[in-house]
Formats: sequence, structure tokens, C-alpha cells
Amino acid sequence: MNDSLRGARIATFVHFSLCGTLMGTWVVNIPAVEERVGITHATLGGLLVLLGLGAFIGMQVAGPLTDRLGARVVVPATAVLCSAALVLPGLARDPWTLAGALLVFGFCNGCLDVSMNAHAVHVEKAYGRPVMSAFHATFSVGGVLAAVVGAATASAGLSPATGMAAVGVLGIATALISARALLPTAPIAAKAEVRVPERRGTARRIWILAALALMVMLCEGAANDWSALHLKDVLGAPASTAAFAYGTFAATMTIGRLLADHLAARFGSMAILRHGATTAAVGIAIVTVSPWIWAAFVGWALFGLGLSGCVPQLFSAAGHADPSAAGANVSRVAGLGYVGMLAGPAVIGWLTHLVALNHAFVLLILLCAITAVAAGILRTGSDRTPEMAPSGH
Repeated sequence: MNDSLRGARIATFVHFSLCGTLMGTWVVNIPAVEERVGITHATLGGLLVLLGLGAFIGMQVAGPLTDRLGARVVVPATAVLCSAALVLPGLARDPWTLAGALLVFGFCNGCLDVSMNAHAVHVEKAYGRPVMSAFHATFSVGGVLAAVVGAATASAGLSPATGMAAVGVLGIATALISARALLPTAPIAAKAEVRVPERRGTARRIWILAALALMVMLCEGAANDWSALHLKDVLGAPASTAAFAYGTFAATMTIGRLLADHLAARFGSMAILRHGATTAAVGIAIVTVSPWIWAAFVGWALFGLGLSGCVPQLFSAAGHADPSAAGANVSRVAGLGYVGMLAGPAVIGWLTHLVALNHAFVLLILLCAITAVAAGILRTGSDRTPEMAPSGH
């Protein structure tokens, strides 16, 4: 393995961690920003929709742009913009300025998300083996880092704007320093040699992958917002105990992503998606039917472990389906998946008007089961790198 490829992988880790840190910094400052602006939880919930809308638009813009200009240009540029935009919510003084700040920050974050995933596809292709899941694990590590930094700035008495600006400045420096190590992916000038039927077949495949990403990320979004409430409201656990439900889910998801690349190299991405979705279905089924708190923890742990490797396999498959359009294809899968992430909490919330919260989780069981059955989509096409020649490692 040459030094430039190793450096590119490290730089990709850095950008995934940076993206997680920037988003996590906003999340840990939400209560302070809400108080500063003087809005209710309901108003904040509506404004957060703009964050998601901005991210979705950014993903659709950045995908084709990455294919046209190359990831080495777009990734650091969007990382700098996202770092700079982080301070905007901290400066907001009323709901209107916060709305604009969240729209801009979401747009920049969506651009960074898709461009770094497109670059990760190129790194994986160069390595000749699966490496995508570890990048996604690093995103989670960035969130943990943001929590630590947020606690430190709060204890030091810094305002949200000051703390967010400090993280943003460090983010800009990090993006600029690591930019040179990114792979010099060549811009795509023309794709005339691709046959039309082949294009159409790839397009159908991408939309199937996108639909699966929507289902998987809907499950993940539901866990993010409803796991703790499940233990508290359904099983009667104290708030301090209930909080560990999400912690358990997040911990096993991170561990699973650290292990998924090795398993995918040995058994293939289809096996990771199929067995992962099956494990997740079993886990959320335990959560649905169990009356015991300890069993619920087991269920949430299995749910996180099962889902952990699914999204990286889908993103990787989208990128490898047509390397000349990796950015555009990843943007479609990531964009629809992000819609699922945002919709998950709302869908479960709507179902709770009809049935008990734990019974609403039956929908998640069904989505995981459908994903497991449809995992065969990863059997066809160049969705993984074992068919490529290893790069000297």
C-alpha cells in the first residue's frame, strides 16, 4: 500500500469525524440556542425541518458537482463552508434568523456529507477491499467528541456563538490541512461510451438502493427519538435509566460499523445487509413484545448492531454501480435515506395516535424484514471491491 493511498484514507477519516463533530456541536447547543432565541419546543421542531430540507438540497447539488470537479476540490471546500456556517445558529436572535441559519448550515452539511462519501467510494475502490463502514463509525466518534467539547465550553461559561465559532475555526483549519492528502480524483468530462440500456439498468438499481436506504434510515431515526421514551413510558423506567436505551443503541451501532468492513471482505456486502437487517428485526421485535427493561436493552443493542453495517453497504453499492457518476448516485441514495431519517420519528409519533408506542414498532420490524429480503440487489453489479485488484497491501 503506497503512502498517498494511506494518507487519503486518513484524510477521509478526518472529514467524516469533522462532519460528525460539526453536526454534534449544533445538537449539544440546541437547548442554549432555543433559550437565547426564545422559542418553544414546537417552534424548534418546525425550524429543524429547514435543517433537513437544506441538507437534502445540498446533497442533490454536491453529488453531480463532485463528479464534475472531483472530490479533492469539493470535499475540502464544503468542509470549510460547513465549518464557517456552524456559528450562524449561535448568532441567531429571533426565529427568522435561526430559520435562515439552519437552512444554510443544513445545505453545507448535506454538501459535505455526499462529497466525502463519494470520495470514500474512490478510496475503497483504490484499496480493493471494503473500508466504507469504518468511515461511518468515525462520524459517530465525531459526535462523541462534540459532546465532550460542548460540555467543556458550557462549563467554562462560553456563549453558544463563541463555542460554535471556536469549533468552526478548528474545522476550517482541519479541512485545509488535510485537503492535500485527498485522492486527486479526475473530473468526469464525458460518459458517452456508456450504453443507454446499461444506464437505465443502473438507474433502476440506484433507486432500489435509495428505497432500501430510506427504510433503514427511517428505522435509525425512530431509534434516535423513541428508544429512551419507550423505556420511560412503556416499561416505566426512571429517566436516568431510560437514557441508556439510546446509548446502548448508539454504542452497538458504532462497534458494528468498526467490524463490518472485515465481515464484508470475508462474506460480501449482501450478507452484511441481509443478516444485519434480520438481526435488527429480531432486536426491535424483542423491544416490541418484552415487558422487561433488561430485555429491552438487549433488543435495542441488537437493533443498533444489525443496522450498523446496512447504510455503508448501500452507499458503497451506489458509488460502485457507476464510478463515473459516484457522486450523483450517492446523492440519490443518501438524499432519500435522509428523508427516511427525518420521517422516522414523525411516522412513529403518528402511529402512537392509533396504537401503543411499542406496537408502533411493528412497522420497523416490517421494514427490516423487507430490507433483508431485498438484499439480493447487492449480488449484481460492481457493488463491492473484491472483484478489483488489490493495491499492494
